[in-house]
Amino acid sequence: MDTAVESWRFARLFERLVSRLEPGESSRYINQIRYFSKRLEENLERTGMRIVNLEGQSYDTGAAATAINVADFSPDDVLVVDQMIEPIIMGTDGLLRSGTVTLRKVLIFNFNRCLVLHKKTKIACKRKSIGKLE
Repeated sequence: MDTAVESWRFARLFERLVSRLEPGESSRYINQIRYFSKRLEENLERTGMRIVNLEGQSYDTGAAATAINVADFSPDDVLVVDQMIEPIIMGTDGLLRSGTVTLRKVLIFNFNRCLVLHKKTKIACKRKSIGKLE
């Protein structure tokens, strides 16, 4: 299991490095990391394990991950998982290893009955009415 976690970390680091390369130069490396990640998932599946990534999902205090910066926010803040530091490892019978995450606050605006969640550079829009404008 430790090897799986370290392989996951290595793959994440490699992805960040490749994202800094020129587009024409990076395609070969992107394919290599996809292959590596797929093989990691296949090998884990054979042993009844899988990696769970919560990045971008709403944070729930009951999640199988420890938020290292949860004290930086108020209880009323809407939080999402910003980054997985360590992945969650699930087995066929449930949780094998909890993960570690960092959180970030989501700014919510009610615009034309559309819930707009502002991230660093992306905007997601879901048709849903909310009660207040922050």
